Amino acid sequence: MTETRLTGVMRGARGARELRAVLGVAMMAVAGAALAQGASETLQKIESSGVISIGHRESSIPFSYYDNNHNVIGYSQDLCNKVVDAVKTRLKKPDLQVRFIPVTSQNRIALVQNGTVDIECGVTTNLKARQAQVNFSNTFFIAGTRLLVSKTSGVKDFPDLAGKAVVTNAGTTSERILNKMNNEKKMNMNVISGKDYGESFTMLQGGRVQAFMMDDVLLAGARTMGRTPDDWVVTGTPQSFEAYGFMMKHGDAEFKRLVDDTLAGVMKSGEINTMYKKWFESPVPPKNISFNFPMSEQLKQLYANPNDKAFE
Repeated sequence: MTETRLTGVMRGARGARELRAVLGVAMMAVAGAALAQGASETLQKIESSGVISIGHRESSIPFSYYDNNHNVIGYSQDLCNKVVDAVKTRLKKPDLQVRFIPVTSQNRIALVQNGTVDIECGVTTNLKARQAQVNFSNTFFIAGTRLLVSKTSGVKDFPDLAGKAVVTNAGTTSERILNKMNNEKKMNMNVISGKDYGESFTMLQGGRVQAFMMDDVLLAGARTMGRTPDDWVVTGTPQSFEAYGFMMKHGDAEFKRLVDDTLAGVMKSGEINTMYKKWFESPVPPKNISFNFPMSEQLKQLYANPNDKAFE
């Protein structure tokens, strides 16, 4: 074989190898893009660990709280259990372990972002500002922000709070609304931020504050925990409407789709009505007192047409 011919053969072989290498890189890039678009980081984490971590609240009656045996129960948790079942089915892991992690208004977003919690099933409001930090599921409840007061307090609505002390939970929409109202209307309120619902209601019962601002349904729940529930009343013009959703890691579209589909299935099938009656129109633990909180027309429309829209 001549030197010229040998060189040509070598060049041809090298060219073929280079072409295969280029094609291989291209195929890997395509596969990587497909994985990024379709695979769920959260589901992969759950599958590899064999554990799904649920963020819950400790005293958000009747959504997410401890019963007398320190088990997590509530409306949010019942819905969350449906999601857990769906994950077990998707991953073919019927023995998947469930880890419960208590969260607060202050740390809930951070614990979702850093992966400590796979899904937060509490009472978190879906806000457009928060959507840049986390994913929200389809809305599962709509509440209005109002006041819990003593029947003898003389407080009927928000203007009556001028010059008085009022408590709300730290890190909530209500805290922001109260501070804004105080600044803009010069009401001279003493706005106090409680750690959670239990602490805030304790301040109200003890007379340290004259009102507790929060979502109406949560105030109704706090009221049932009072020494004499009939002494307290939920009052005032709603200052906002809160769309509750479950929080998940931002950008994981596949996991969000699984959660949304699960919740939508419960809502459209009518199973949600049975769950609602159980937690809002029947006696609930720990005191076996009913909220007497009928489903609103706004909520009925939501369950007929599930969505994840934020109100603000």
